[in-house]
Amino acid sequence: MDLLRVEELAAVHLELARKSDNGRSATTLYGRGGARLRQTLIALDTGQTLGEHQSPGDASLMCLQGEVVLRSGDTEVELRAGELVAVPPQRHDVHARAASVLLLSVALH
Repeated sequence: MDLLRVEELAAVHLELARKSDNGRSATTLYGRGGARLRQTLIALDTGQTLGEHQSPGDASLMCLQGEVVLRSGDTEVELRAGELVAVPPQRHDVHARAASVLLLSVALH
C-alpha cells in the first residue's frame, strides 16, 4: 500500500500552480489502469478558472484549502476548506477566489 501525504502534496502543487503560466497544477492520486475510481489533486492560484467542461462520470469535489466557486449554467456553489459537493453532470467550471487545493473524485463508467 502506498501512503500519500496529501498536505505535503497540496503545498507542492500550490507552489507549482503559482509558478506556472496557467496558474494551476494537478496530479492523479489514485487511478490505476482499469480502475473505476480516479482521484486527482488540483491546485489553482487566486483568480484562475478551470474552463467549462463535462465530467467523465459521477464526481465529487472537496475543497482542501482556499475558496472556489463551482458554476453550472445559472447555478453556483461556493466551497471552502472542508466542504464537499457533487459535481453536476452538465457542463461546469471552477473558479478560485483564493489560492486553492481541491480533491476531485470521479467514478468512471
